[in-house]
Parts: sequence; C-alpha cells; structure tokens
Amino acid sequence: MPKPRELRVAVIGYGFMGAVHSYAWRAARAAFDLGAVPVLSVLCGRDSAAVAAKAGRYGFAEAATDWRSVIQRADIDVIDVCTPGDSHMPITVAALEAGKHVLCEKPMANSVAEAEVMAGAAQKAAVAGTRSMVGFNYRRVPALALARRLVAEGRLGELRHVRGVYLQDWLADPAAPLTWRMRREVAGTGAIGDIAAHVIDLAQYLTGEKLAALSARARTFVTERPLPDGERRSFGGAPGENTGEVTVDDAVVLYGELGPALATFEATRAATGRKNSLRIELNGAKGSLAFDFEAMNELWVYDSSTDRSTSGFRRVLATEPDHPYISAWWPPGHGLGYDHTFTNEIADFVRAIVDGTDPEPSLADGLQVQRVLATVESSAARGGAWARVGTDE
Repeated sequence: MPKPRELRVAVIGYGFMGAVHSYAWRAARAAFDLGAVPVLSVLCGRDSAAVAAKAGRYGFAEAATDWRSVIQRADIDVIDVCTPGDSHMPITVAALEAGKHVLCEKPMANSVAEAEVMAGAAQKAAVAGTRSMVGFNYRRVPALALARRLVAEGRLGELRHVRGVYLQDWLADPAAPLTWRMRREVAGTGAIGDIAAHVIDLAQYLTGEKLAALSARARTFVTERPLPDGERRSFGGAPGENTGEVTVDDAVVLYGELGPALATFEATRAATGRKNSLRIELNGAKGSLAFDFEAMNELWVYDSSTDRSTSGFRRVLATEPDHPYISAWWPPGHGLGYDHTFTNEIADFVRAIVDGTDPEPSLADGLQVQRVLATVESSAARGGAWARVGTDE
C-alpha cells in the first residue's frame, strides 16, 4: 500500500492563534479524509525557550526562532502565519515566493498597500500551483455554512437588511494592561481589524454581496493603560513609566450598502459582560435567518410562507449529517465548539492543495476586506463621512 502524501507544516507564532491552529492541524488529519497527512514539523517564535516548550506541548518535531530560515527549508510544504499583523506581509510574501502554501490569519494585513502586495504574490504563486488562504474561521461554523446555502437557494428572497455585532469585554476594565493588540504599529487597528473584520467577512460571505459604501464612527474609551511588567521597553516606555498610550480604537459602529440590503455593524472590546458574542441576522422578502455564536450549533429560520397562525422563527440544530462539515464529526445533537471551526478550515485548505483548486477566502478576498476596513477608518476619521469602498471619495 503506497504511503500517503505528507504535507509538512510550519506554524509561525505560538500564542493564542498558534495554539488553536496547531490543535486544528492535528485534529484535521484524524477527523477528515484529506488525501494528504499534515505533519507538524516546525513551530517558530522569537523566544527560544518559550517556543521550544510550546513545540513539545503542541506536538511539533522541532522549534525555531528564525522564520526566514524556516521558509527556505526544502522539507517544509506549508507556512501557517499566526503572528501579529505587522509581520503578515513579509512572512506571507516570502513563503509564496519560496513555493510554500500559505494560510494567513486575519486581518490579512495592516494596510491596503500591504494586502495588495500579498494578493499579487498569491496570484503569481498560484500559476505554479502554490495555494493560499485567509483564516476567517467563522465561515466554517456549520450553522453559518448552512445559512449561506439557504441564501444561495433563494429561501430568503431579495435581501433587505443585514445586521451584525461582535461584542467582547476584555478591555472594559481600564486596568487591563497594554498589549500589542492596542498598538497601531503592530496591530494596525483595534476592534476594526480584530473583530469587525470577522462580521464584515461573514456578511459578505452569507449574502454573496460586497459592501459598496459606508459611514462609520470609532471610539477609544481608555487612552492610557498599565504597561505589563517587564515589557516597558517593548512598548517604548522609559524606566519608571507605568502606563502606555493606546493608539487604536476600542469600538466601531457602521452602516452601509450591501447589494440591495441595508447593513449595520457594531464591534467592540468594551461591552461589559459579553465575552465573545458574535451575532448576525439577515432579513429578506420571503424569510429571515439569525445566528448567535454563543449558541453556535443553532440557526434560527423564519419562512413567511407558512401559516401565519403558527408561524415564527424555527430553531434548526445544525448537527445533521447533511449539514456542512458534520459528517466528519459526531452523531446528531452532539454539538461542535470553537476549535472545530479551525479544524474545518484546515480540512478545506488541505483538500484544496491536494485537488489543485483555489481555497476560499483567497488573499484577493482578504484584500477586499482590507479595503473595507480602510474605508471604515477613513470614514471614522472624518466624523462618519459617507465613503465608497476602495476609493478616496
């Protein structure tokens, strides 16, 4: 019996995203018939002691501290980029130019200019069969993939309203310490790129439409935060300084045009009591869909053609074998969790590599979202001025 093809993976970054991606690479090869076997070859990070410890814990064969040398290795097939946003562009472009398949976490870049370079490199690499994808993991929630199917089938009719929110509270406390996610030079933006990017991508994914124009307002509620112990130098603090400046937004609200529909969005990291509340609702001429990630296995469906005396939103438990992704997992009613969204994502990515097809969302899709984010920033900086996506107007 021939030995299965191996895909030798290097994950760059070992923090939160590095951890969940590493788990997903291990789980995908167990849950799905992929046509290839992912092998955890190298975990890469800046701190040699920390990355070595995490490599052993996550199941990698070895650890490294220089991503450039990892990319040049002949025994690596895939580069998975799980670093802060300021390094996405150089790592991704170098990997694609070296002929490595690339999975890059969102937001794809810290600017449109960086995203354009990345999308161009991806287009060029694809000619030689090198695949790339942006990691918008919520597309892989079975209930949301089912929602996309229902919209595509015309079950909602012409769309009229789309509303999405993403609420977290980890920055509601003014005493929460300054991290790289609150520094523009590293993260690019705050809630705009960190979480609004997810709900914007989801709205476009579900509807098949693109945000064309919008108006936005952003706010930073806490402008100075305590510096983490031992990290004053990392954030530019002088000896004796105890706080550092927050240079990104805490929250953003926007409304815009999404095909025929009016769309409204809210994203905040200061919604006291909300831990990871992503909700989206679509209203059409014939029906509606509603989803809440805090009940991620459920999709609420309304069909206006039913008998009005007994009509209402109907709860669909998206755990049946014919629902997206579920056939690889558990019997009906045995729900999936956050980690499964990444495992499903990895499975789609590997299958695209094996089949020689272009995975979605592509880096071109990531560039389009980056243009939306830039338009949000521009509009907010001008007090909510109406702005067309991808232009200076």
